[in-house]
Amino acid sequence: MKGDGNGWSAGPRGTRCWGVHGAAGLLLIADGSDTPGGKGAGPLRILMQHRAEWTADGGTWALPGGARDSHESAAEAALRETEEECAIDTDRVEVLRELTTAGPHSADPERPELAGGWTYTTVIGRVGQPLPTQANRESLELRWVPVDEVTELNLMPAFAAAWPRLRGELDRLLGDNR
Repeated sequence: MKGDGNGWSAGPRGTRCWGVHGAAGLLLIADGSDTPGGKGAGPLRILMQHRAEWTADGGTWALPGGARDSHESAAEAALRETEEECAIDTDRVEVLRELTTAGPHSADPERPELAGGWTYTTVIGRVGQPLPTQANRESLELRWVPVDEVTELNLMPAFAAAWPRLRGELDRLLGDNR
């Protein structure tokens, strides 16, 4: 059911994580090519979201994403959230891979009202050229950032922890096409 993923789940060490059924985000790469899978010119760029102050970890940079609904795959949720938060035409996105980058977190017997089993899945997708964006109220800014400059941003802690693994996966996936 649409929207049934909104709510909190149990996180590690007494924390909460957004998404009753887990959450997903889109690591969207613009590889500079004119055709999917083509060799691009210039640096790889990633769509980054400067999160609104009122959101969890507000004021930090991360990927667009959010709670999964019960009927959605991780890719469906990540694409839906990116469309909602960035006004991206997700029909132009080629999904390359899905990686669970956080969790699963067990249920907390001290907080039975919170769901357990929460995970965060990063969906890696590709477009040729950076697509136009339009931020919704969950964003202070959207920016296509060169891959080598991602760590210069004030990253959301969970994304910062996952970035080395994600960067390695990007190198593995795109190494032959760069």
